Amino acid sequence: MPLHRHAGRLLLTAIAVVGLLFSGLSLGAAAQDDVEISYFTFSAAPDQMDTLEAMIAVFEEQNPGITVNVETAPFSDYFTELQTRIAAGDAPDVFELNYENFVTYASKGVLLDVSDRLAADPTVAESIYPKALEAFAQDGAQFGLPASFSNVVLFYNKDLFDAAGVEYPTADWTWEDELAAAQKLTNADEGIWGMNAPVTYNEFYKTAAQNGCEIVAADGSVTIDQPACVEALQFMVDPVANLNVQPSEADLSGVGDTDLFLQGQIAMITTGIWMIPAFSEAPFAWDIALEPGNTTKAHHFFSNAVAISTDTENADAAWAWQSFLSASPDAAKLRVEANWELPAVTDQTLLDSWLAQTPPDSREVVFEALETLVTPPPFTNQALVQDELNTLFQRVLAGELTAEEALAEAKTTIEAALGE
Repeated sequence: MPLHRHAGRLLLTAIAVVGLLFSGLSLGAAAQDDVEISYFTFSAAPDQMDTLEAMIAVFEEQNPGITVNVETAPFSDYFTELQTRIAAGDAPDVFELNYENFVTYASKGVLLDVSDRLAADPTVAESIYPKALEAFAQDGAQFGLPASFSNVVLFYNKDLFDAAGVEYPTADWTWEDELAAAQKLTNADEGIWGMNAPVTYNEFYKTAAQNGCEIVAADGSVTIDQPACVEALQFMVDPVANLNVQPSEADLSGVGDTDLFLQGQIAMITTGIWMIPAFSEAPFAWDIALEPGNTTKAHHFFSNAVAISTDTENADAAWAWQSFLSASPDAAKLRVEANWELPAVTDQTLLDSWLAQTPPDSREVVFEALETLVTPPPFTNQALVQDELNTLFQRVLAGELTAEEALAEAKTTIEAALGE
């Protein structure tokens, strides 16, 4: 059900309008008959509802006659509820999609193609980071606009590096450099591990790309069992199973890897930039760097997009809200100020305040990583494939399968998924 506008809405409206009304162009429709649209989101609640309300205040001021009603669900329930509503013919006008689920919904024909609208308003496309925009296109049609993004980089404890006499990571580091540093940084007597990176499918497709290996080739053939992919999986497993420079699940004993990093017990950790606020409380000096690659660089790209239902009766108003959330400088400023991920915008001045914050000192690395972004192969049943491959990878860690055997089985799994 739509959320009731809380009492602070009037104050948010005043603050947002006074501060932002003249700061950016309006991307919405002209004044029209009163229209209400529903917006379904998982990322706003509970921590960013005030930010979203401030965005709505600015949008409605710039687009007289359009009212946005917000509906939320926790991520764990969101896609089940969304699927149920779409099947029942009760889809929200506009809704949020993460990249991992985008392909599934785009392939079902439930997302409005906004290609013509995008072409008719070039200021929108020009305002969005090109590779982020491309991620939400399929077969030449634009089915979503990115509203926010995050990625994964290498975080490192500068104090531990200094104590061990190890040089800080550089942009030209390779896997070999990372492993060599991890071995020097590991100190079993003091409970310090040299590195940590998840041994999961989400980590694997990116690591494989760092070795020039595709899971699915351009011609549609499944190539996950190729030698370069086997080498990538072995590189992920070795720090835990053979080199003892990364904690196993048993070593973690239920403590999160990010918690161990905060406690100064992991020298390098591969994780998302969403951890920057939490790590800012660390009692030691730390920074970030591009991930090491082997034959090339590759970095994750996670993004939440805004999509419009094909069943909406208010496509113009829905487009105005969709393009505002994705491309408006006003929405971008509010997102940055609230530290609600990052807007996928081309105007770097909108991000100056974020870049100026420390730690880390090297925040520009976050945007450098976008130059080598990779996304997972577009399976319509991502969750099933991930679960089955994660099980295979755990069997490699346990010594039950070799990397080669696991990826041979993974090929069969993926071929079956693609055939459905």
